[in-house]
Amino acid sequence: MILVSACLLGENCKYNGSNNYHQRLSSLLQGHEVITVCPEELGDLGTPRIPAEIVGGDGRDVLNRQAKVINQEGDDITSNFLLGANRVLTIAKKDECRLAILKERSPSCGSRSIYDGTFSGTKQQGVGVTTAILEKAGIKVYSEEDINQLKNII
Repeated sequence: MILVSACLLGENCKYNGSNNYHQRLSSLLQGHEVITVCPEELGDLGTPRIPAEIVGGDGRDVLNRQAKVINQEGDDITSNFLLGANRVLTIAKKDECRLAILKERSPSCGSRSIYDGTFSGTKQQGVGVTTAILEKAGIKVYSEEDINQLKNII
């Protein structure tokens, strides 16, 4: 079973109510068992929602309580992101997911880069909260930007 960010397969769960449909990924996953998740919706944030970024680090730091997830209005929504990440982990374990393909740069799903917490579009190296919790549990996380590598793995 492969865990995939729902937005990448066309579900309108992105913060602004749209999606990040990725045709090449969708084609690659044809014939494979896939389960789609949106950690932010699973964290009771709803869609659409106010954009959020990690402030003070990345997802690993959030898990260690050294950083927070703040929305663009200044509200601390760290608990929602932790709830969603934990729910995704429960799903991944229950369905014996062997890998995850998550949306790059998302504060939940980024696997190499996320936005830096200034809401300026500036990126930094780091992982999202859900990626951090999945990797801690031993589940390898890729992004849609790893499509060429994924062709050899899936």
